[in-house]
Amino acid sequence: MTNQERHIAVWNSCLQIIQNNIDPQQFNTWFKLIRPVSLEGAKLTIEVPSDFFRQYIEDAYKELLRITIKRAIGTDGQLFYLVRPVQKEGMVLPASPASAPTNNPVSVPTYQPAGNPSPFVFPGLQRLKINPRLNPVYCFGNLVEGECNKLGVNAAESISKAPGKTPFNPLFLYGGPGLGKTHIAQAIGIAIKEQYPDLVVLYVTGHEFKTQYMDAWQGNRIVDFIAFYQRIDVLIVDDIQDLAGKGSQNTFFNVFNHLHQNGKQLIFTSDRAPVDLQNFEERLMSRFKWGLSVELLKPDYATRLEMLRSRSLREGVRLSEDVLTYLASRIKTNFRELEGTLTSLVAYATLGHRDIDVELAQSVSGKIVGEQEKEVTTDLVISNVCEYFNITREMLLSATRKRQIVQARQIAMYECRNLISNCSLSTIGSELGGKDHATVLHACNTVQDLMATNKLFRQWVEDIENMIVVPVEKN
Repeated sequence: MTNQERHIAVWNSCLQIIQNNIDPQQFNTWFKLIRPVSLEGAKLTIEVPSDFFRQYIEDAYKELLRITIKRAIGTDGQLFYLVRPVQKEGMVLPASPASAPTNNPVSVPTYQPAGNPSPFVFPGLQRLKINPRLNPVYCFGNLVEGECNKLGVNAAESISKAPGKTPFNPLFLYGGPGLGKTHIAQAIGIAIKEQYPDLVVLYVTGHEFKTQYMDAWQGNRIVDFIAFYQRIDVLIVDDIQDLAGKGSQNTFFNVFNHLHQNGKQLIFTSDRAPVDLQNFEERLMSRFKWGLSVELLKPDYATRLEMLRSRSLREGVRLSEDVLTYLASRIKTNFRELEGTLTSLVAYATLGHRDIDVELAQSVSGKIVGEQEKEVTTDLVISNVCEYFNITREMLLSATRKRQIVQARQIAMYECRNLISNCSLSTIGSELGGKDHATVLHACNTVQDLMATNKLFRQWVEDIENMIVVPVEKN
């Protein structure tokens, strides 16, 4: 392979990884237009059609690109951009200098506040001065960032600095219950009101919008209803999947178009991806995909532990490290169950005049999420990993470098660290073939990177975790 062909092969390898980990429409929109230019040492240069284009992929896919370049080129790999804008069909403008690597900050334009709100009134809103209906608890300061929500948080912070002026419009956050969708969405609104107090920010649920539409239709006030929403600068619609019904969708479609065309910020949350929304018009679903769609995942052990520390400090409660690590290992589903368990634990201790210890934590958590069917041990993890990959224990603990065995061993190390409280890296290494703590740490980091870039690999890890820990429902 010649040097001229090598940069094409490397970029094609990158595209294969990227295509396997993002929505097909997003891939076709943002990556099919990119052309590889050169590969000099570990520096890969790609050509993009505009600086806006560069900013979007750099902000929206920064972590994915970092891991992808690392896998395709090596740890020293760097990505550079050559911006070559197209002015008219067949006329290419001179290329601007290559931009800095992806880890450099991107400047954002200053946002100009809009005019006065509409006088349209519905329950929960005041005439002329609109209540944004935001809960101050859901601010960025109370938000814990982890691998499960990093992309969503980064996009949210960018939006809060320049609403309507970033590529993330609309921002579509989706995922299961209790993963922080509402928190991130409202944090954007709170930060915007702090920086741009004259902007009109409004938070509503999909169900509320539909009810308001029906009231306006029955009262012959549809024109006023639409006019009111068209004056909003930052519209946050929570649980957009509840916006069913042809009439309300038609109206929302008109509101969406007006706001988006006028540079207003749109933020939506949903319990499912845009492509999975049911009973929605295709034209509306396609608009949900215009900006950035971010899936929020279940928090990993480190994020759960940090969330518990943050929340207990906020509540003025001092918890021992044993209690924190037990709860972080025990409650794995979402942030809401973590908060509920912590609140119940404090209440039981206060009302019962008891110290908060591991015994009380076991009792309280069992009442909320059920009793654990089996205690998680390194032996349990090893046996389930071997069963899943159909390999023997001897093969898993051997020194072989076969890829399948190495990946299985790394997953076992990751699950031990994630699921077993008070289990040191040295202990895990000793149990899994006599490895040292540095090898275990490297294995855990490798699994996290592969989970972020390989959907099949992530499914393996989730399947094994579900095999290892199965809660029993309380009767």
